Amino acid sequence: MNKVNLLIVEDDNNTVEEYKSDIKGFENFYIVGTTNNSSKAVEMVKEYCPHAVILDLELHQGSGNGLLFLKGLSELALPNKPFILVVTNNISNVTHSIARNLGADFVITKNQNDFSCKMVLEFLSSIVQTTLTSNFSSPSAAKAAERISNSEIIRNKISVELDLIGISPKLKGRNYLADAIEITCNQRVTNLCSIVAQKYKKTDASVERAMQTAINHAWRNTDIESLERYYTTYINPQKGVPTVMEFIYYYSSKIKKSL
Repeated sequence: MNKVNLLIVEDDNNTVEEYKSDIKGFENFYIVGTTNNSSKAVEMVKEYCPHAVILDLELHQGSGNGLLFLKGLSELALPNKPFILVVTNNISNVTHSIARNLGADFVITKNQNDFSCKMVLEFLSSIVQTTLTSNFSSPSAAKAAERISNSEIIRNKISVELDLIGISPKLKGRNYLADAIEITCNQRVTNLCSIVAQKYKKTDASVERAMQTAINHAWRNTDIESLERYYTTYINPQKGVPTVMEFIYYYSSKIKKSL
């Protein structure tokens, strides 16, 4: 069965996490990204060529709205448009009609009795093989799927490495470090902290501080044998722990060599 690359445009973080949790029960879905910004969602469609988009119309905690996304998507003139499943609190038939005229394929309202994120995924799963057949054969989608697959491999390797030295998912800096390592696996950049900070809407200083705190936590709490086994490069003895950039470049180099 082909994997369905899925983009989620939703401003409620709890709902996003529910989708991520429920999707583990489906073998045919892979989330290529999530965003609460309609303009960014259009760019993500261009970059990732998702087969389907779960679209919230009202992005009050984000930027823009679902109708702006649909308008922007229609202006791209894509050879293979993703299936657009609108999932919204808005019960206005007029709004639903506008969404359909702009390219939405189906509308589910969140206020219906049996609504759940799992139900949304079950609906998509039930129609995917018949509705999205042309999208699976799209060359651009195939290239995007390969890029996404490579990204997933890198993220998994990063996760394993951070686990080995005791940088727990509970530490705020772990996600920042993982993102920074992945970025440097693909390219060298001069404004790494700024790129990560922009993603999480934090200041550069707070992101760098959280990353260093996560590193310090590992060197303070993980046994020395494990640290020496898994982190094998030089550490300045006066500092006793790697700097943020030393840590990031060590792991990006280590992971690239393992690919």
